[in-house]
Amino acid sequence: MRLGPGLLVTAAFIGPGTITTASVAGANFGFALIWTLLFSVIATILLQSMAARLGVATGQDLAQALRGNIQTPLFKLLAIFLVISAIGVGSAAYEAGNLSGASMGLVGIFPNVNPQIWTPLIAFFSAVLLYSGKHKVIENALIVLVILMSLVFISTLIMASPSLADILSGFMPSLPEGSITTVLALVGTTIVPYNLFLHSGVLAAKHDSKSDLQKVIKQTNVDTGLSITLGGVITLAILSTASVAFYGTEAGQISAANMAVQLEPLLGDAAHYFFAIGLFAAGLTSAITAPLAGAYAVCGMLGWSNNMASTRFKSVGIIILLFGAGVASLGLDPVAVIIFAQAANGLLLPVITIYLVWLVNQKSVMGQFTNSIFINLITLHVLILIFGLSSYKLIGLIFN
Repeated sequence: MRLGPGLLVTAAFIGPGTITTASVAGANFGFALIWTLLFSVIATILLQSMAARLGVATGQDLAQALRGNIQTPLFKLLAIFLVISAIGVGSAAYEAGNLSGASMGLVGIFPNVNPQIWTPLIAFFSAVLLYSGKHKVIENALIVLVILMSLVFISTLIMASPSLADILSGFMPSLPEGSITTVLALVGTTIVPYNLFLHSGVLAAKHDSKSDLQKVIKQTNVDTGLSITLGGVITLAILSTASVAFYGTEAGQISAANMAVQLEPLLGDAAHYFFAIGLFAAGLTSAITAPLAGAYAVCGMLGWSNNMASTRFKSVGIIILLFGAGVASLGLDPVAVIIFAQAANGLLLPVITIYLVWLVNQKSVMGQFTNSIFINLITLHVLILIFGLSSYKLIGLIFN
């Protein structure tokens, strides 16, 4: 089958933030937190499959389904506020990091070129893609970038040559001292609220009531499983490379920006260029998908069309992109906006997950495509983790 919508989710969650988080996990704790990544991938496949099934079965994205099925006016207003705050504003805040990450990658590849030109050029390229309003063009561009990103990071892992026994040992759950924040960060960079809106929106746009929905859902489940697993492998490659290079050493502050340079003593000059290309691809894919996800969420909650070619949809996406480009180009501090977005996401993730599970269990919404009892039992454990994650995030934001 042809992979497609699922790879957009991979493109969205493998960004500069994921590269930094996975690098820190490997540098500080070796292979010990690989089990966290495995759990995150399984949970993400579960939730994204539900969101995708909703889009296929109903022809509505998650935001439209929420707006149409929450009957209590107060709850509806709360949902609209939370979604627009967390997904719309959050996408704009994180867009600055995505564009900056892509720019840093190009600076690493072309060190003699004026670094100030890259952010505007990347923003312009992203804006042209978004303004085209063409699913196929955007999807194909993201697929190419995800394949490039996969080849780069997996090649870097092969160059690092970690021990297979060390990697396998990481699948045994353990919590090294001081690792809880990194565990939650790994989960949080993989289970991303806006991907639920993005995935359901892309598939809802392709909805065809005359097609064999059972067959389409089976194909979508395979696409989702393979695509998110690929994202997990990319994250594993980054974590493992950082573990080989830095674990047990005085590596200093690890980030997406400096990891390429810090790999050079172990892997040589080639590592610098490999990692820089990967960082560029990761930043660019997230820079394209964040405005898309924000547009699906905002337009759906406000009752606007989710047609990617509609003026309102494109306008929301471009506004998110321009905000991110402004922050990235002018060197403005997005911390206040990001903290607000994190707080809103901390509230939104459990609420949206509960609403998603509720929606896909309603025969009036899903018809014959509701959740099975087995899926609901597994989801219960994921919900418990999400509540813990969100509570920890909110407590940290309040008291820090």
